[in-house]
Parts: sequence; structure tokens; C-alpha cells
Amino acid sequence: MDIRQLARGTVAWDRLERVASSIAERYGREEVRVEFLAADNWLSTPCVIDDEWFVKIVSTQNTRVHSLLTAGRNAGAITTGTSGFFDRFDSPLEMVEHEYEATNRIREIGCHAPEPMDAFEVNGLGVLVLEYLPSFESLDELTDESVRDIAPDLFETLATMHQHGLAHGDLRAENLLVADGDLYVIDATRVREGRERVTRGYDLACALAVLEPRLGARDAVAIAASHYGGEDLLAAREFLDFVRLRPDHEFDSTVLRGELEKVADLDGT
Repeated sequence: MDIRQLARGTVAWDRLERVASSIAERYGREEVRVEFLAADNWLSTPCVIDDEWFVKIVSTQNTRVHSLLTAGRNAGAITTGTSGFFDRFDSPLEMVEHEYEATNRIREIGCHAPEPMDAFEVNGLGVLVLEYLPSFESLDELTDESVRDIAPDLFETLATMHQHGLAHGDLRAENLLVADGDLYVIDATRVREGRERVTRGYDLACALAVLEPRLGARDAVAIAASHYGGEDLLAAREFLDFVRLRPDHEFDSTVLRGELEKVADLDGT
């Protein structure tokens, strides 16, 4: 068994059937067709219902795994000279309610995200219902040329979120989807209030870590600099070593750090 499957745990079939029945009842349908996805996900059991809704089913085990990941991330953040800024969830319901609210807020400020439909609890399981995007590619599936074309949208989206006091907290290629030419952000995690500058730097470091292997450090930083000033770029620099330790980011932190410092110097910071 894959370690992620082991960590995620298995939700009993009768509990999954109860979730499906609850969704059918809530949406006035006699029955629904459920397709479970073979997604390598630590934090939920994902499925598609009637080719219309994307559903995340979150168990107590998923919440515990999230708490462990949060503790590890906070420990890593401390190595950058700041206190931890990631926040945990106390229950599966709290976890899906947060994603519902965060996704709603992202859409309200004009950024693209799947429309959140519902968040509720069934027999101790948190259930999040989102709009299903039938045709999309994640950023890691795009050609280098397509990544270059969408990169300005990534920094524009991040800058808009940050201007409205929002942070993503878990930015990686798998959480950036392109559908019909638009960039969608998904899976925003919870970060602590009052840490806007720190979380802005972290998000920016993650975005640069995603783009550096595809565009090169110079071009990635140049695009970022069209939306962020030298102070933010230097804040991102402080998180590069921390981000590099994450298994979902592989990039040249040394070259990227040099480009950030160069552009920040030109900005007069």
C-alpha cells in the first residue's frame, strides 16, 4: 500500500454510501452516480458525482494528518526566523467549511476557483461539494510554452488575493488548474490572521519554486516583479530553503535567490 493511502486511511464503504445518499437527498435526486478518483491525496477521499460535482470526503484521520503536516510546516517556518503561521483544524466539518469559505472568498474578489456548492457533515465525515471542472490541466501537465503564457496570471491572482488579505498557504503545481484558458486556484489551506506579510512572502516563494524549473529563475522573477516590489521579493527569498525541503517542489534555490536579490537591488530595496 502506498504511504499516502495508508496515511489517508480507508473510509468504510457503508459510510461512503451514506454520503452519496445524503447528497442525493440534498439535491432532490433519487440516486446519484459516484466515481471515486485514484488521486494521491493525503487529506480527503475525492470523487465525482453525476459528472456535475467534485466532492471531497474528509475523515477524522484526514484531519489528524493535516494537523501533523501543519506541525511540520510550522517547525520549518521557525527555521526561517519567523514563528509558525499555518493553522490546524479541530474536525472534518471545520476543515471542509474552511475550504468552502476560502473558495467563496477567492471567487468574490474576482479570481478563478471552482464554485463551492455545499459543506456539511455526514456521520462524522466532512463533505465538501464543488463545481466539477470536466476538462482541465494542472500546471505540471502544461508545456513550457503554456506555463510561460499563464505565469503572469498566476502572479496577478496571487497579488489580488494578497491585496484582499487572503493567502493560499499550499501553492504547488497540482493546486493550479487551467480550464478554458483560465487559471484556477484550489486547496487553499488555513493560515493565521495578522501574518499577511509573512504569508505573502511564503506564497510568492512557492510560486517561484513552481515556475523556476519551467521558465528559469530570471524570467520567473521578472514576471513576479511586475506585481511585487523589492520588499516582497526579499521576503520570498527568506523562504526558499524551507520550500525546497518540501517533496512537491524541486528547483534551484541558489540561482533563484540571486535573481531575487538582483531585482530587489534594482528596485532600491
